[in-house]
Amino acid sequence: MRKRATAKEVAEAAGVSKWTVIRAFTPGASITEASRQKVLQAAEVLNYSPNLLARSLATNTTHQVAVFVDDFANPHKLPVLEMLTERLQAEGLLTVLININRHFDHVHALINADQRQFDAVILFGTAFREETLGDRRLGRGFPPMFVLARDSQIPGVPAIACDAELALGEIVDYLFSKGYRRPGFMTGARTLSTALGRRHHYASFWRRKGIERVTELAAERYSAQAGAEAARIYLSTTAPESRVDVLMCENDILALGAMDVIRSEFGLRIPQDVAVVGFDNIELGEAPAYELTSYQQPTEAMINALVAMITGKDDSETVVMPGRLVLRSSA
Repeated sequence: MRKRATAKEVAEAAGVSKWTVIRAFTPGASITEASRQKVLQAAEVLNYSPNLLARSLATNTTHQVAVFVDDFANPHKLPVLEMLTERLQAEGLLTVLININRHFDHVHALINADQRQFDAVILFGTAFREETLGDRRLGRGFPPMFVLARDSQIPGVPAIACDAELALGEIVDYLFSKGYRRPGFMTGARTLSTALGRRHHYASFWRRKGIERVTELAAERYSAQAGAEAARIYLSTTAPESRVDVLMCENDILALGAMDVIRSEFGLRIPQDVAVVGFDNIELGEAPAYELTSYQQPTEAMINALVAMITGKDDSETVVMPGRLVLRSSA
């Protein structure tokens, strides 16, 4: 294998000091253009690239950002991760995905993030609890944290999210105008549901319309199978005359699973017998088999705001943004 060229070798070839070579590859460092060009030309001849690990030791920054995820069944995650990693890379930041699971919890992930000196941690759709920060194994150190796509439950940890109150207000106004009066709401995993705030706002806006009761269906996780099972249990145990006439699901993948059961197993029509609404506006929801009415989050704007906060261009503590209601034939 070819040996990596060193900064010292580049310095000798360019006739400059080793520290001039380091400054030439450090954004914003003080160096004359003539010296920079000499270094770059020598580096090209020697096929030299700076050692980022060594630089991180000197600058106390690694240009790496950890993303914690514990919900991989939701197809909304992948396009968001694609956009997020693209924007971070454009800022020279490498993304490291951390799979939070029963074998590797948030405490272990934070310890690992601190040991690797990540510049920031993004909590993306993960059930992080404030008390985790008090775990004695953490000591005093962990990188700055940011919550993406849900409300922050942790004081001092900023969130970048779609405005849930505005979104659910628009949804309930629309459903009420269509004549629905027996609303239901399907939640996902409770630890994640609380941070979304959608269930709370949905019930609150129906109360303002004079509808006190919102029937709740609980799915164990965010997946089509869990949505299907929650709908199956509800429809099997509820008399037809007592059933909801509109079911709001906390996200689209739950809604799609519920729709499959509503039609195929119980022979009900959507929206004539029961309307269904989702949240996230995933691509599959547009398919003719579903035509799901949903709510589009402002993903690009949220990611841009998050990256600005991580890179120090914006010092906002929390940012909420409006999305838009996407109407289709399911409601």
